[in-house]
Amino acid sequence: MNRMLKLLPVVIISIFTFGCSHNYYNVPKDTYTSKVRVLGVAPLLVDANSEIRYPDKDALVGLVKEANRRNEKELVAMLRDTGSYFSVQFLPDDPDQLMGNLVFRRERRDDAGVLYNKYFFKMQELRDYIKKNGVDAVMVIVVSGITQKESIRSSNLLSYLESNYDYLIMTAQILDADGTVLWEYPNFRQRLLSFPPMLALQYPDFDEAAANATDKVEVRYKTIEGLGRAFDKTQTSGISSKNQVSVLYADQFEKMVSLLTPDSNMFGNGSEEKKKPSIPDSQQPAPLKPVQASPQAAPAAPQPAAQTLPPAVAETTTEPAIAAPAPVTTESLDIGVSSPMPIPPPAVPHSDR
Repeated sequence: MNRMLKLLPVVIISIFTFGCSHNYYNVPKDTYTSKVRVLGVAPLLVDANSEIRYPDKDALVGLVKEANRRNEKELVAMLRDTGSYFSVQFLPDDPDQLMGNLVFRRERRDDAGVLYNKYFFKMQELRDYIKKNGVDAVMVIVVSGITQKESIRSSNLLSYLESNYDYLIMTAQILDADGTVLWEYPNFRQRLLSFPPMLALQYPDFDEAAANATDKVEVRYKTIEGLGRAFDKTQTSGISSKNQVSVLYADQFEKMVSLLTPDSNMFGNGSEEKKKPSIPDSQQPAPLKPVQASPQAAPAAPQPAAQTLPPAVAETTTEPAIAAPAPVTTESLDIGVSSPMPIPPPAVPHSDR
């Protein structure tokens, strides 16, 4: 009994963790959806003072800033396309000035071996920024550099090199005017997530080591031209076929938006109607008739004046439906005849005339 009591808290925590395994918010999702109806998206920022140890750092930072400007509006379009917000607005501003005005400090985090940079913001400046733009909350995305230990294998998978490698990463937060972090990427509060870097700046040169018949493998930086080609590799936008978006940015944006898409549309844009298959009018079943037929509910087909129904048939049309067998009801749904009994062919013209 004592053992069961000791295990009870563990069971409760496990159930709670499982129930929240798909919650990537720092607040209850209902609170978020009711609070954030108008979302502002700030220009993508670059933290030039982070761990960017690239030899030509200025050239790399300039390359990232240019790529940010070309691709940042794709994220706004993707967020609008989710239907999760009443409005998603891009907040045009100077990114360098915004970085200096809003960001208070950077903190290097290590969550279960996943390294990333977390940013903290100045309260008053953040409040003024949100109020000036008339939004409920603002999404701030920062591209920064980080160095982490990795084991990278050669192309033939026969060898590998464990070393420190430099990467560019992209992080994001959604904050309200009180400075509350409503949502963040990555978020390890509820569930461990994979956090792939945006771009590797280095690579182990296995080919050079093999060419020189040595086991010593050098870690080299990619050229600025090679990095530029990586940023310039594009794909068709998932929102508009007329637009192109960098593959590097599209991958990061898709991961973020997938964690911001609710299970159902908060504004009810016909989500239930989409689940109902459409049936052509020609295939719609005839409406069920009352059990007891009446002259008004089932009018007789037009007939020539010289012909009259036999007394037996006319008498049958006014009888209660308890005299009609069950197959007649099923057949009437298929062929659209409302009378509970078929009319003899000699007495009634064809109904499809």
